[in-house]
Amino acid sequence: MKCEWVKENLLLYVYDEVPDDARYELEQHVTRCTNCAAELQSLRHFRTAVSLPVIEEPSPNLLAASRMRLQEALETAEQHRFWRRLIIDPAAWLQQMRFSPALAAILLIAGFAGGIGATYKMIPTIHNVPGTTTSSVIEQPNESSISGIRSISQEPGSNQVSIQYDTVSTQQTQGSLNDSRIQQLLLFAARNNYNSGVRMDSVDLLTQHPNDPHVREALTYALRYDSNPGVRLKALDGLGPFVKDDVRVRDAVLEALMSDSNPGVRTEAFHLIEPVRADSSVRIVLQKLAADDHNQYIRSQARTLLAQLPEID
Repeated sequence: MKCEWVKENLLLYVYDEVPDDARYELEQHVTRCTNCAAELQSLRHFRTAVSLPVIEEPSPNLLAASRMRLQEALETAEQHRFWRRLIIDPAAWLQQMRFSPALAAILLIAGFAGGIGATYKMIPTIHNVPGTTTSSVIEQPNESSISGIRSISQEPGSNQVSIQYDTVSTQQTQGSLNDSRIQQLLLFAARNNYNSGVRMDSVDLLTQHPNDPHVREALTYALRYDSNPGVRLKALDGLGPFVKDDVRVRDAVLEALMSDSNPGVRTEAFHLIEPVRADSSVRIVLQKLAADDHNQYIRSQARTLLAQLPEID
């Protein structure tokens, strides 16, 4: 048996597609030919690799929740240790730079580049002095360029909102709650900001427009994943009117009732599902709560609601 024929049929052999009469001869040839044996081993590795289960990509919600937890952890961690060392111990830093010509050259290049950047930054300011005809256009950044929301405030007695947000540097924009730019920043802050106070402010403002499907989705996300119970309570307030008609909202409220770590959030969720206690999914949750919930108040209230429901034939 020639190597050419064997190599042409090795893949069929690996997948058990070679006839029995040819299989024996092929196996005998492989025991004598090192090249064909190596080719067979390679094909077996290939089959094993393509047979491995596909690793699923994480969902956007999981990524956003993980990013939020990471940002909160970084907020409390010790920051800028390297820069404090340079400020506190400049003598040691200069001593190190003295013996590192490459570092000195890099710092020189960085300073030169910074000077050029500062010059270009000054040009629009010079051109926009009073009395000139040149005007500047402020471009609104898209969500991917925003690194965080610094603060949110609403002017008392008006519909105007002021939002400070960070890109490379802190920016600020103002506008009505009906402004799409303001809504985009509020939605971003509700999902991604590390500052729980900012998330609270954004969710509070979003509850003024819960009919928007994007807003309702953001409130549902905050109820499920936000680490701050105050934010989750705000989200519940905004979602309350939709428990009856929106199944997704009802499921999120039931999930909070079953598994939220805060008793206040669970109690508020319980009150929201009372008008729809006859729903089959709500009845199932009430039965589970009445049977073995660790919170005595929730357990007793669930039993009370179940007693008010008619028996299912």
